[in-house]
Amino acid sequence: MKILVYEFASGGGFAGRPIPASLGREGSAMASALVADLCAIRGVRVTTTIDERLRPPTRRGARVVTIAGDGGGALDDLVADADAVWLIAPERDRCLETLAARIARIGTRLLGPDAAAIRRASDKGALPRRLSARGVAHPHTQCVDAGPRGGRVAAAQGRRCTYPVVVKPRRGAGCEGVSLARNARELRRAVARSAKASAERAVVLQRYVAGVAASVSLIADGRGAIPLAVNAQLLRRGLGFSYRGGRTPLRHRLAAQACDAAVRACKAVGGLRGYVGVDVVLSENEDRAVVIEINPRLTTSYLGVRAALRGNVAAMALAGCDGTLPDVPSIQRAVRFTSDGRISPW
Repeated sequence: MKILVYEFASGGGFAGRPIPASLGREGSAMASALVADLCAIRGVRVTTTIDERLRPPTRRGARVVTIAGDGGGALDDLVADADAVWLIAPERDRCLETLAARIARIGTRLLGPDAAAIRRASDKGALPRRLSARGVAHPHTQCVDAGPRGGRVAAAQGRRCTYPVVVKPRRGAGCEGVSLARNARELRRAVARSAKASAERAVVLQRYVAGVAASVSLIADGRGAIPLAVNAQLLRRGLGFSYRGGRTPLRHRLAAQACDAAVRACKAVGGLRGYVGVDVVLSENEDRAVVIEINPRLTTSYLGVRAALRGNVAAMALAGCDGTLPDVPSIQRAVRFTSDGRISPW
């Protein structure tokens, strides 16, 4: 089986434009880890890409193709030559969704959710309704038009807000454009900052939930999902969130509830396949796990999960894409991981 691993940020997606440093680091680390795991599976041959401006990574066993210029034609040729494609890309500006649709048009199998499932999962404005239908706890969320009158609209919304409030792009990835506003003045700045991070006019205002920031890593088969691990997220909050990696597995009295909520969240979206990440907050005040968002793709937590669990997580994800949920793997150690792929004991 010939698999193309295409990681957007480091693999040529920003050809002709500056590569955001954090996206490039995280993307390259995820791609390297995934390629190593796929190359360890018998009968799998891997091709991956690298932006010509970046130093070629060591990816033993894989064919590495340098992407120059806009790279569009080269990528289409690589997709057409592969039996299947594993995408790693941000949801920002429908990037992941658009790439999934492009692969479908070429006719190559996608190892992950299709464009429609990605659209449902990544729309943070519509997600609350889907989660509510499944009884999944989610913070109160509203959309704000951040166009020319964005500041005025934010001020009007701010008079009705209970602070602090989290502001983020309606479709975004990671901490890009995510801020915590504690008053109306900070809200105006946060809305402007989120609007800058996306070509879409809509930004999301979300009630801030105090608690432990975490994620649940899952394998999905299009209908259901099984949790692999609950991971602590190391975040810096403020007018500009930043992600610094995490620890896994997270031992917490609400961990089982987080797994249950994450599985129900995946079912609420429907059509999710392969590796999925669900961000949650473990709220001691509310005594529950609150789902924040769904990432229909490989996440940075994969770096820690693959080191903590027994077995090949990429092989488990392939089984999920084939419609089979694997047995829950056992934990072999606790690790801390950084966003650029460094692993250490925890």
